[in-house]
Amino acid sequence: MSMLSPLLEALLILQDRDTRRLGLEAQLKSVPGEIARVEQTIAAENAAIEDSKTELRGLETRKKGIETEIGSAEAKLGKYRTQQLAVRKNDEYQALGHEIETVQGQIGEFEVTELEVMYAIDEAKKKFAAAAALMKQNIAGHEARIRGLREREASLGAELQAVQAEVGAARAPVAAPALRVYDEMAARGMPVVVRIIDGKCGGCHLKISSEAESAARGKAAPGELARCDQCARIVYWDS
Repeated sequence: MSMLSPLLEALLILQDRDTRRLGLEAQLKSVPGEIARVEQTIAAENAAIEDSKTELRGLETRKKGIETEIGSAEAKLGKYRTQQLAVRKNDEYQALGHEIETVQGQIGEFEVTELEVMYAIDEAKKKFAAAAALMKQNIAGHEARIRGLREREASLGAELQAVQAEVGAARAPVAAPALRVYDEMAARGMPVVVRIIDGKCGGCHLKISSEAESAARGKAAPGELARCDQCARIVYWDS
């Protein structure tokens, strides 16, 4: 196996530290989004509870309205019956009798509707109770998930600080010209330093020239870096 130059070894160490740094940064960046998704789930479940509660309140309001209608109809019925007892003419008596029948029919319809609404209220209460119980069960899991994510965020932050220090230490032994090349390529994306595999660049996978391969095999001037003719990555040969 060929020996790598000290410069290439330093660059590979730097690339390893940078790769770890980028991975940690990506993980750390994803945490707020994960927390937001859990919070959205909590908000959606709260909204579902509020919808159930609104439905129940609406039915209870409707029931009260029907009770009011029944009360008004019963008052009207009592009034017609009292008037009927006081009239002397047959046609007036019959007219009031017709009104009484009409109001009785209305009361009957109201009572049927009231029963339907009462049944719907019972069902809505069951639905609300089930949704509330489920949310109470889920909310503990959601909160635990958020706590775990917060802890992970803190842990990743601490780890990232340590790796950033390692990156700084790994940059120190790299000569300035090589560091400029490395930084220019790193800005385009990792990896920067790649092995030549079967005469091809380990980054873009295209064939490199004999001159670049020769330089990678140790024929380059001291401090000079062999680079891929196609993607400009730093290449090295390692048999």
